[in-house]
Amino acid sequence: MESGPAIFAGTVFALFGGGLLAWTVVRVRQGGAVARGVNRVASATLTSVVGSGALALGMWCFTRV
Repeated sequence: MESGPAIFAGTVFALFGGGLLAWTVVRVRQGGAVARGVNRVASATLTSVVGSGALALGMWCFTRV
């Protein structure tokens, strides 16, 4: 019964983290801004940390199944 919410939460976090990291990589490779009006290095670093954290949280949820 409790594995359903863990699978759902893990999937959501993994998709969000993976999507955020992929988007960040594409924007950095194109030389575009990751966030408008913010330093490129700072915004790329922050989004990379948040994306990696979301992926890690998703993997943690999958270990609780």
